[in-house]
Amino acid sequence: MFVRWALLLVLGLVSWATAKSSTGDSVLVILEPNLDKDNFSIFFDGLREKGYDLTFRSPKDTHPPVLEHEHAQFSHVILFAPETKIFASDITPQSLVTLLSKNTNLLIALSPKQTPLTSLAPEFSLVLPPPGTPLISHFPERDTPATVIPVNVSSSSPILTQGLAPVWFSGIPFSLQNNPLLVPILNAADKGGEGLWAGSQLGLVTGFHALGGPRVTWVGGVDIFSDEYIQKEVAKGVESGNEQFIADVAAWTFQESLALRIDSVSHRRLNETEPRETYTTNDQLVFSTHISKYNPETAAWEPYSGIDDLQLEFTMLDPHIRTSLPPVPGTPGEYSVTFRAPDRHGVFKFVINHKRKGWTHLQSSTVVPVVPPRHDEYPRFLSAAWPYYVGAISTSLGFFLFSALWLAGDDRESKKTKGSKTE
Repeated sequence: MFVRWALLLVLGLVSWATAKSSTGDSVLVILEPNLDKDNFSIFFDGLREKGYDLTFRSPKDTHPPVLEHEHAQFSHVILFAPETKIFASDITPQSLVTLLSKNTNLLIALSPKQTPLTSLAPEFSLVLPPPGTPLISHFPERDTPATVIPVNVSSSSPILTQGLAPVWFSGIPFSLQNNPLLVPILNAADKGGEGLWAGSQLGLVTGFHALGGPRVTWVGGVDIFSDEYIQKEVAKGVESGNEQFIADVAAWTFQESLALRIDSVSHRRLNETEPRETYTTNDQLVFSTHISKYNPETAAWEPYSGIDDLQLEFTMLDPHIRTSLPPVPGTPGEYSVTFRAPDRHGVFKFVINHKRKGWTHLQSSTVVPVVPPRHDEYPRFLSAAWPYYVGAISTSLGFFLFSALWLAGDDRESKKTKGSKTE
C-alpha cells in the first residue's frame, strides 16, 4: 500500500513539474460520438505526457460545463465535433466567444458540413466555401483519393518546427480576410489559379490571436490529428510530419510557445532613481521595462532580450515621440531608452504596443502629467532672447544719454544775461 501511494505521489509531482501551458493545464475535449477516441491516441497521449489533464465529453452532454456562474471551468477547449449540428446549451457561438474573454484557448476542427461552428468562423475573418466543398488536389500523383492531400509546411512560420515533412490533410479550405489578428499556419499548395479560392490563398490551419492573449486555432479537418495520418508515409520510407505539426499547433494554441509578458515598467528622470508624480517639459526621461518569455521545458517565465524591434511611444492623443526601446546589454529581459520630453505640457502616456504574427501581443500604457516649469525653474537669461535684451538695454541707455544731454545743454539763462548787459 505504501509503495502504491508513493508511486502516485511521484507521478503527481512529475505531472506538476512537466506542466506546459502558461495559462493552465486543464483541457476539455468535446469529441463527436462517431469519432473513435483511440484513433487520436497519439495526439491525446502526447498532451498527457506534457502534463495536461484531459476531460472528455460529447457535444450534447451538459457535464462538465465549459462555463459555470460566468467562470471558465477549463484552461483550454478542444472541439472535435466537425459534423455535429446540435450542441448542449453551454456550447454556442456566443459562449465560445465568452470563453475567449475568460482567457480560455480554443482548438476547433471543421468539416464540409454546415454546423454552428461554421457560422462562427466568419466572426474570426474566415470565409468558408459552400457546404460540401472539400479541398481537392490531384498533385502530386499518389494512390490516395484527391481529397487526401500531402501539404508542404512553410519554413517561415515561427510556430512550427523547422524542416517538417509534408503533412496529410483532408477537409475544407478557407479564405482569410485582411485581419492583423490572423496567424496563417498551413496553407494549400500553390498550383496556379486566381481569385478567392486559388492555391496558396487558401488557409487550412489558421490561428487567431484575440486581444488580451487567448488564442484560437481553426483547422479545416479533424483527420490531420488522427493516428492514421500520423503513421501514413508521404513517400516510401518518409514519415509524415503530422505528429510534430499537431504538437506544434497545440503548443501554440495552449500558449506554450511564443508566449511573452511584460513583468514591469518604470520611468524616472535622468540621474534620479525614483519616479515622479509629474515631469517638466524638456526633462530628460528614462523609461524601462522588463519582459519575460515562457519556457515550457521548465514551466517558468524567463527573462527575454530577443526583441530587436520594440518601440515606445510618448503620446497625448497622438504620438509626440516614437523611439526604439532596445535591450540593455548585460541585463537579461531589460529594455530601456532615454529621451527628452516634448516642449508641451499636458497628460501624456508611455505606450508599448508590440504586435507580431504568432507572438503574444505586448501592450502597456502608463499615464504621467507633463507640466510647465515653475516660476523659479526658468533660466535667468534665455539665449534666444538676447536680441530683446540688447534692444531693451540700448533703448534705456539712449534715453538716459538723451536726457543727460538735454539737461546739461540748456543755456537759455546765459543768453538772457548777455542781452541785458548790452542794453
